[in-house]
Amino acid sequence: MQASIKRKYFGTDGVRGRVGQFPISPDFAMRLGMAAGKVLLKHDQGRVIIGKDTRLSGYMLEAALEAGFSAAGVSTVLLGPMPTPAVSYLTKAFRADLGVVISASHNPYYDNGIKFFSREGTKLPDEVELAIEEALEHEISCVEPSLFGRAFRQNDAPGRYVEFCKSTFDTHMSLEGLSVVLDCAHGATYHVAPLVFRELGANVTCIGTAPNGININDGVGSTHPEALVERVLASKADLGIAFDGDGDRVMMVDRHGHILDGDAVLYIIACDRMERGRLGGGVVGTLMSNLGFELALKRKGIEFCRSAVGDRYVMEELLKRNWRLGGENSGHVICLDYTSTGDGIISALQVLKASLRQGKNLTELVSDLEMFPQELVNVRVNAGFDALSDEKVKQEIRAVEAELGETGRVLIRKSGTEPLIRVMVEGQERSVVRQYAARLADCIRQQAEEA
Repeated sequence: MQASIKRKYFGTDGVRGRVGQFPISPDFAMRLGMAAGKVLLKHDQGRVIIGKDTRLSGYMLEAALEAGFSAAGVSTVLLGPMPTPAVSYLTKAFRADLGVVISASHNPYYDNGIKFFSREGTKLPDEVELAIEEALEHEISCVEPSLFGRAFRQNDAPGRYVEFCKSTFDTHMSLEGLSVVLDCAHGATYHVAPLVFRELGANVTCIGTAPNGININDGVGSTHPEALVERVLASKADLGIAFDGDGDRVMMVDRHGHILDGDAVLYIIACDRMERGRLGGGVVGTLMSNLGFELALKRKGIEFCRSAVGDRYVMEELLKRNWRLGGENSGHVICLDYTSTGDGIISALQVLKASLRQGKNLTELVSDLEMFPQELVNVRVNAGFDALSDEKVKQEIRAVEAELGETGRVLIRKSGTEPLIRVMVEGQERSVVRQYAARLADCIRQQAEEA
């Protein structure tokens, strides 16, 4: 996505907000469905599939979107609760013209969102999103009653996705004898992830598989891996796997309770593919990827580049370079040889394949990956203050970077949703990193007050 494109409703991951407040309201969702339907019909297209996570508000938004699409003459296929990557895959499998996901990913239940996939299973192109926004600015009328779209339930969608996930695991391999704890965040993977790993032979224990509409991501899932750590240690399992609410992110836990984030997952997959000659280029990370991860890849002779924060930008860089593997330390990992978006289940399976091939457990697979301590500080500033243009702030950043040298890193960036400046300092010693982060935060805070 080009930075110069100004959007009114769409962010980097669809339309998102607090439920009941604009734009996550039933009236706007219906208009969004009508507008998207009008854009589809301009291209002689007219069938969409709709999936959702387990939030209670998903029923309301699903019904509103269905009504909007129907009024525009577009038929809908309703999948029910399904992971975001499942909707991406099924959009292609069903030859649909558009995929819709109702989810706010790792956010609490009172948030929700609507995001679209193209018929190729990728994020919707900029020009189509902008066309939808333009349609929203005009009066939208219904098609003739005889042309209204129909709605269908696709009851076998979970089974289709389970089989697809299993197809990414080598047929001669089995997880038999492996004890795995799955944390499904009371989200969209609750009914599919346990089937995938059990049918591949694992002895599976589950937490976060009892959604009630309001407990999604509540103390569980990839944003709260401490629940998984506790269960892995208590049950003496071989490993644990945590997904977020919509299933596109993954975190893993080894038998000792150590957490492996997205950087560690990427490292294991990249090294395994490098050894087998199947890496297909380098690895794309983001500005938040750990410096230790970058240096470890360099020691392995694996090329690495950084994109802006966000899976959309990771995907753009992968396509630009014709590479196959990238992701974020939040656990959003993209394996383009299998999927067209981040998929928590498939990413975890690639790690387990590497473990079986090499005869190593998770601890051994990352034994040479030394993550650098990171310190994150949020500084609240006036909305108009531009820290990155302030001379004193820039001078202080240069001074800290010089003192850190090649063994540290500074990242200062604006929040996209709040009047905050996010300060991140990375280095070899945690005490030093904390000192530098506090120093930069104090400088920004002082300059903001004087501005």
